[in-house]
Amino acid sequence: MPYGAGMAEPTLQRMPFGPLEIAYDDQVLEPRPWTQAQSRWARELLDHAPDGRVLELCAGVGHIGLLAVHGTDRRLCCLDLSARACELLAANVVTNRMGDQVEVRQGDLADLPRDTERFALVVADPPWVPSADIGRFPQDPTLAIDGGPEGLDVARACVRAAGACLVEGGLLVLQLGTPEQAGALTPDLEAAGLSTVEVRVLERGTLVRADRG
Repeated sequence: MPYGAGMAEPTLQRMPFGPLEIAYDDQVLEPRPWTQAQSRWARELLDHAPDGRVLELCAGVGHIGLLAVHGTDRRLCCLDLSARACELLAANVVTNRMGDQVEVRQGDLADLPRDTERFALVVADPPWVPSADIGRFPQDPTLAIDGGPEGLDVARACVRAAGACLVEGGLLVLQLGTPEQAGALTPDLEAAGLSTVEVRVLERGTLVRADRG
């Protein structure tokens, strides 16, 4: 996004995320340290996942997906709607010397899948704050946290995309806000051909693992 007269450049900040260094600014969601749990779980599952690439949806600046594949030979495709998030994500790929491993795409979840491309694992941390509650988080960009009336609108789109993109035996690791949201998403997972295998409640947030086939 260009900055004209009277507009201040966003202040770039950096933080460690496991062994990675991640850059972000106030136009994107600040990486949350506890989301390393999602990366670690995805990394563990990759040891038993089918062959193929990893897809990160609602990737933001890429910290979750990058950490999940770091130190492996898995290729990663990151998708986010925000141009600024994708710009910072691409910079983080370079900073962490993962340029040969990672593809960054700016686009909408509705554009998936592309042709016949498929993935072994999908990881997603969609906006999951109910619209009525986003005022509690004024420091966070609305696009990055507003999940609609129930906080599940974008999560449902992620589930549909995962169901369309995963190979047989593929896996989804999805972050939500609460166990109740995870329960409410069960019919959507089933409609996408996915079965809930495990739900983990974190210090902040809830993780859902669902498998295809």
